[in-house]
Amino acid sequence: MADELDLLRRANPVPAGTPHLGDGPLGPRAERHLEGLLHGPAAPDRPSRWCVRPAPRRVRVAWALAAGAVVAVTVSALLLGGPGTAPAVAAPRPLAVLADARPLPLDRLADRAERAAANGGPALRKGTHVRSWSLGMSDDAPPVALPEERVVRWTADGRHTELVVATDPRHPGRPVLGEDEDGTPRLVEDGHVISRRTHPPSWSDAPPQSPPPHDAARLRAYLEEAQHSATLDTPELLDATALLLDHWTLGARESAALTRLLADDGELRPAGRVTDRLGRPGHAYVYEGTGVRRMLIVAPATGAVLGLETTFTADRPEYGVRAGDVMEYRAWTR
Repeated sequence: MADELDLLRRANPVPAGTPHLGDGPLGPRAERHLEGLLHGPAAPDRPSRWCVRPAPRRVRVAWALAAGAVVAVTVSALLLGGPGTAPAVAAPRPLAVLADARPLPLDRLADRAERAAANGGPALRKGTHVRSWSLGMSDDAPPVALPEERVVRWTADGRHTELVVATDPRHPGRPVLGEDEDGTPRLVEDGHVISRRTHPPSWSDAPPQSPPPHDAARLRAYLEEAQHSATLDTPELLDATALLLDHWTLGARESAALTRLLADDGELRPAGRVTDRLGRPGHAYVYEGTGVRRMLIVAPATGAVLGLETTFTADRPEYGVRAGDVMEYRAWTR
């Protein structure tokens, strides 16, 4: 509830052109709006004409490139705004990695995570809190990008709530790109509620709904079942990591098992230190795939996975994509 309250307190509407919002208390109208969102009936689901959810990562490259040259036009017209329009949210820059002379290998970080777990630490919790940004498109609209924050919380009776808001952690309080009632992209206020849903009880015992194990070997089998794969290569393992963290907030033991599993894969190269998009220090580990680079960000003391970022590694001018352009990022927090 604290996470939902924090998100909804940023849902006080402001004019779309407002360049920055203050941090003062909410007025009476906003408090009434907040109470209605927290305690009133959930709004009916409304299908969107354009995609605001990341597509499966194995098809992301083709999906993003299929946008064609209109990507550049869209980024200019929709993400940056036209003349006289307050900037929305431009495509983010890739995270800057501070290269170390001797970057910490992932297996050494897994050792740290196991020692931290042996000394106690947070417990496993079903639900997630994630901020994301990704390119998206549909068959009947140009590609757009929507930064959003999602909080999923489960109750003891098997129900869960999902709150999704439009927000950009780099520019708190500033308008961001959203959509109006017919799905047309437009500027919306920071904290604009995209959806708020309550789901009936669910007691599935299949991954990723069932609790993840806390040793690396069993966790690999769990993730293979969740991904419907007999064996996980590195891209699939990173996809499975994101799937897991989109359903569970890992405890110390589960984080240690996941870090050990990622280290045992052997394909993630240590790149150096990095500060993630939520301002947290981490170590970066990189996998170079075909046309893209995947970067895993891990907490230095606990081994907890903080985020994943995917960037293009080659210019594709015919599609309006340049090397270094961010395809997507995800940042998880407790």
